[in-house]
Amino acid sequence: MEPRLFLLLALASAPAVFCATNAQDDAALRDVMSQWTNYPSSWNSGDPCGGWDGVMCVDGRVTSLRLSSVNLAGTLSTSIGQLSQLVFLDLSFNKDLGGPLPGQIGNLQQLTTLILAGCTFNGEIPTEFGNLQELWFLALNSNQFTGGIPPSIGLLSKLFWLDLADNQLTGAIPVSTSTSPGLNQLVNTKHFHFNKNKLTGTLDGLFSSKMTLLHILFDSNQLSGLIPDELGGITTLEVLRLDRNSFVGAIPATIGNLVKLNELNLASNKLTGSVPDLSNLTNLNVVSIASGQLSGQVPNGLFTLPQLQQVVLNNNQFNGTLEMTGNISSQLQTVNLMDNQIVSANVSVTSYKNTLLLAGNLLCAEQDPTSKPYCSKQQQNGAPYISSTAQCGSARSCSGNQNLDPSSCGCAFSYNGKMVFRAPFFTDLTSGGPFQLLESTMSAQLQLRPGSVYLSDIHFDSDSYLQVQVKLFPTSGTAFNLSELIRIGFDLSNQAYKPPKNFGPYFFIADPYAPLSGAVAGKKSKMSTGAIAGIAVAGGLLVIALIFTSIFALRQKRRARQLKDRADPFGSWSAGQKDNGGAPQLKGARFFSFDELKNCTTNFSDSHEIGSGGYGKVYRGTLVDGTRVAIKRAQPNSMQGAVEFKNEIELLSRVHHRNLVSLIGFCYEQGEQMLVYEYISNGTLRENLAGKSLKSKLTIASMNLIAYFLSPFRLNC
Repeated sequence: MEPRLFLLLALASAPAVFCATNAQDDAALRDVMSQWTNYPSSWNSGDPCGGWDGVMCVDGRVTSLRLSSVNLAGTLSTSIGQLSQLVFLDLSFNKDLGGPLPGQIGNLQQLTTLILAGCTFNGEIPTEFGNLQELWFLALNSNQFTGGIPPSIGLLSKLFWLDLADNQLTGAIPVSTSTSPGLNQLVNTKHFHFNKNKLTGTLDGLFSSKMTLLHILFDSNQLSGLIPDELGGITTLEVLRLDRNSFVGAIPATIGNLVKLNELNLASNKLTGSVPDLSNLTNLNVVSIASGQLSGQVPNGLFTLPQLQQVVLNNNQFNGTLEMTGNISSQLQTVNLMDNQIVSANVSVTSYKNTLLLAGNLLCAEQDPTSKPYCSKQQQNGAPYISSTAQCGSARSCSGNQNLDPSSCGCAFSYNGKMVFRAPFFTDLTSGGPFQLLESTMSAQLQLRPGSVYLSDIHFDSDSYLQVQVKLFPTSGTAFNLSELIRIGFDLSNQAYKPPKNFGPYFFIADPYAPLSGAVAGKKSKMSTGAIAGIAVAGGLLVIALIFTSIFALRQKRRARQLKDRADPFGSWSAGQKDNGGAPQLKGARFFSFDELKNCTTNFSDSHEIGSGGYGKVYRGTLVDGTRVAIKRAQPNSMQGAVEFKNEIELLSRVHHRNLVSLIGFCYEQGEQMLVYEYISNGTLRENLAGKSLKSKLTIASMNLIAYFLSPFRLNC
């Protein structure tokens, strides 16, 4: 790899290349914006690649558009298809963003991630999705899509995640034929999430032993026919939910081959026959085959599976004697066999002391005294877990839309949403252990302060999903900034956040963020006529006063601006006003807040330090979009004057070449001066210079210039 230098000016013959958004991408983005309201204020001016929130570029081409949870409203323009280098598209959790998806989305042939969860898109899923050959992650869940699943999705051979759940999709699940593709071709896909639709037909031909699926979620549809034997060949399977359909016949014996299965839910179908041999499923946590037509005796071996926590077989036709003896699993919490035809029970009270429900069986009708403890219809449950704020005192409360932050005991605008776990591997909601682990993993993985995650309203809903209301609090200040919202939304929508394994597959739907909702463009406050009249009278009096003071004010303003420019040539850049005349005239570089750079270097920890010198230190960091950077942080005694620092930034931001380490941005706040460069990972800069015999190409003056800028640092990358 060729060495890249800090200053292209040192290369006598190299031309300067200015970076700006590609004209096609610029026009496409602006047309997309024209169909939206409530887009970020940074989109009102400037170059898209030079500072528009949610837009990320490489060499002037837009590669990422991430606008999760920013309260967008409107429709998606057909111009989205002109962003031909787009890799990531995440518009999730914008509930007022909808309408049909344009077929031009199929032109995005570099796209790997498409997330539109929690919006209100409708109409049919475009068949052009089959053109997205690089697509790895597709989440269209929780919208209003209708029509069938396009068979062309079966052409997406790299697809890892396929989530079409919670829509209004109809028709059969497409299976390939000699003339048409189908979903049976997705042998590399790990997640089939099609639950809560209106799908019909059978599953014949869909599954094979070539598949590597982890989750099959087809619950709450209108599927029918037999459960296919081929399911037993997918030995990677961890969750199988076919409940709330119209499947008939016996449960395939091949289900017993799914040795990695954690949850088996076949409830609310029309299944007949007996429970197959499940003795090899030693990882099984939950078995639910309620509300069917199963018969015979409940196998005693089912209760001895070592990880089993819940057995739900109520409302069937089981008969004979219930045997619960021997080495019953110590994890087992609940056995529900209500409304069957069991005539007697042999339960070892020394082996099992937890909930056993037998109401509605013959043995309870005959008032067998030995079965009386089990004939109640009520489960003995405690109150579900809720995060504690006891450390903040009982008297503390917050007003308006703010909530109490359990980590600081202050009031702040939390980022709220519903986290839904579709197949948790446990049933006890009273124990704090799992949920405290959920809190700590969320705060760590989402880069929040420890203790800043608040969980409440924990319950199982009518779909047997575990719902948890989540509140996330900002690390500093009282509200998240827009870039933090986008980052957190993306981490939750693309499954970058990994919950503890026993929570199983999940999805998250964010609520509108209160600070953004209160400042939506076009919203009007309601005022009485009297209030308006009073304001008008007061305004008239103020006009008279302003006439007499205007000349004096203008003179004072001119003088203040002159003094301010000398003291702070950056004007209000750090406040985000990029059209201010005092801001650096940048080409592609952008402003970073101190907190952004602090977070991406773990508070400038020693483990991130890669160089030091008389000027200060250099740290390795990773921005929220995954970009690796080198951050040059000046020591207090070596900082330049503000004017000089501004001039250096403007100079460096204009210079671009393949042999140049590009300036990405800068920080000028909280008494800090920092420059943010792209990160190089191939030895020290001095080694790169020495190894390429550049002396013949550089003048003595150029070498001196390079030495001046590089001498304080050795970047041991």
